[in-house]
Amino acid sequence: MIEVEKLRKTYAGDVEAVKDIDFEVAAGEVFGLLGPNGAGKSTTIGMLTTTVRPTSGTARLAGFDVGEQPLAARRVSSVVFQDPVVDRSLTGLQNLDLHARLWSVDPAMAKQRIEELVEAVGLRDLVDRPLGTYSGGERRRLEIVRSLVSSPRVLFLDEPTVGLDPLIRAELLDVIAELRGRDELTILVTTHYLDEAERLCDRVAIMHSGAIVALDTPERLRAGLGRELVELRVDGDASAALASLRAHGIAHETAFAVGSTLTVPLNGHTSSEAVAAIHELGLAGAVSARQPTLDDVYLRLTGGRLAEAA
Repeated sequence: MIEVEKLRKTYAGDVEAVKDIDFEVAAGEVFGLLGPNGAGKSTTIGMLTTTVRPTSGTARLAGFDVGEQPLAARRVSSVVFQDPVVDRSLTGLQNLDLHARLWSVDPAMAKQRIEELVEAVGLRDLVDRPLGTYSGGERRRLEIVRSLVSSPRVLFLDEPTVGLDPLIRAELLDVIAELRGRDELTILVTTHYLDEAERLCDRVAIMHSGAIVALDTPERLRAGLGRELVELRVDGDASAALASLRAHGIAHETAFAVGSTLTVPLNGHTSSEAVAAIHELGLAGAVSARQPTLDDVYLRLTGGRLAEAA
């Protein structure tokens, strides 16, 4: 449903925002682009939604080239932008009716579609109120309904929960998951929240400095670091401590250091064996064992914590 080949965007001053990326998204799949602000996620969305012209490469939505057939590509897709695009002076229903007219949706079909979607996201009792009275989460739900009024085959969600508190974020993720199953949508979502990727995405691509540095299911990405790891803080040279652990066979190529923190996947060792060796070498006073996360995958690939870089 989405095909991207050698897609690149260079801005004035030879600033490479997106560097020859490749990926495909199957029909009905939820695909995530992970990365901090500036990684190239929103520029990629802009090129796929025809609002940013690629420097080179190709991208197709349902077979339509976004550069050569932009209107056809727009007809099969819709987008929820990072910034609000609804009119706060209108009611929720007026916003939805306006969007339906702009997309030339048959009035009878639009009425039925709006009623079904408003019910599905829990806005039936709010839809006749001015949008200025909505909470941030309610307004975000309405924006998702607006994007679906035209019955797209591909839905782009650009940082859909940014700025929302954790509870509202969790509720909105449930809404998105339910709509995915209801409409059999293909969804591409950009986010820097790793829990969103875990809950929503069939596969994720991690972007860093305009490039895709990893692409797989969340489970397989985590599995690349094994079933368990130990994390320790060291005094002094972290690189030297990591080299010492490698020399003693405790750390392997998947181990990494960020600042004074070492993360050591336990390939072939138990956590008790690793902790004992760490203390024997006098490397740390505090050591913890846990399962790998997507944040660990991102740290190893980029050398920076995703939540701090976003």
